Amino acid sequence: MELRPHRIIERRRTREIKVGNVSVGGTSKISVQSMTNTLTTDIKGTINQIQSLEEAGADIVRVSCPDEASTKALKEIVKEVKAPIVADIHFHYKRAIEAASMGASCLRINPGNIGSKERILEVVKAAKDNNCSIRIGVNAGSLDKSLLEKYKEPCPDALVESAQYNIKLLEDNDFFNFKISVKSSDIFLTVKSYKKLSSICDYPLHLGVTEAGGLLTGSIKSSIGIGQLLMDGIGDTIRVSLSSDPIDEIKAGYEILKSLGLRSRGVNIISCPSCARQAFPVIETVKELEKRLSHIKKPISLSIIGCVVNGPGEAAQTEVGLTGGGQDSNLLYLSGIPHTKVASKDLINKVVQLVEEKAKDIK
Repeated sequence: MELRPHRIIERRRTREIKVGNVSVGGTSKISVQSMTNTLTTDIKGTINQIQSLEEAGADIVRVSCPDEASTKALKEIVKEVKAPIVADIHFHYKRAIEAASMGASCLRINPGNIGSKERILEVVKAAKDNNCSIRIGVNAGSLDKSLLEKYKEPCPDALVESAQYNIKLLEDNDFFNFKISVKSSDIFLTVKSYKKLSSICDYPLHLGVTEAGGLLTGSIKSSIGIGQLLMDGIGDTIRVSLSSDPIDEIKAGYEILKSLGLRSRGVNIISCPSCARQAFPVIETVKELEKRLSHIKKPISLSIIGCVVNGPGEAAQTEVGLTGGGQDSNLLYLSGIPHTKVASKDLINKVVQLVEEKAKDIK
């Protein structure tokens, strides 16, 4: 049993590209990305962080390549990880060429910052020769001066014009294996830019609200911006940019997708905010269950409701349910059917046991 949204989201059909072994666009699932914050030259530390992100569910991982030593490090890094690596390139075209030859699966560049058309051609040739895709990364904080002079400030027209210019640069060089982002730290600017861009091109789009902030504020801003676009069928891959542990970005990304019925991974806990009616400490119970069930990767729905007002109704729609009952007589449900009564002191262990048993049954 799995909760399904009342509204089925019809995704915009885009071209399908490959980022290593991950398909992006077309009918592919929406991929979740993050980025390392280790020094790329710290090869062991970077590999460890990428592997931790993979364990958390990262489909694609971006790595910063500001210098030659960093691009050289990619050769060892890509050997030890499973997720496709996106090399983050900002200005120097040689870093892009080096990263492609060292095994990067994608180059994150703003072609307009790379330099002359000759240099862009060299980057495109390196990408073609090494079966490497490209992400055109347009950002409101680093728009070309000519666009800022034309529009006076970052706006949807400016971001989309920048994207169109860069799209043409790649198309003119017979390169089509790319995706695009038009990010801003402003939610309204971000959403309007992506909507405008999606109406005029069919390349896959990488979504994100850039520099969104810390764990709480950044997750909220990102869910509003990314969520609006996903609900309109826009978006093929996402990153929740947080000033937090990169693993939190993966968790937040999946929560956004799970809430919209677009992807399922791990335990989806439906819980009440608690009140005077609660028969057990809901908040503490949920916190402990989140920790104890974080290893579960199979999609399972779990409801934790402190009283009988909404508990049975929620339990009817989840695979495992817990409803608080009087006289320390809480009731556990399996697939909506009453299963057994459990005392408050035992409920966490019992819920963990039932969820783990359910996970084993899922193929």
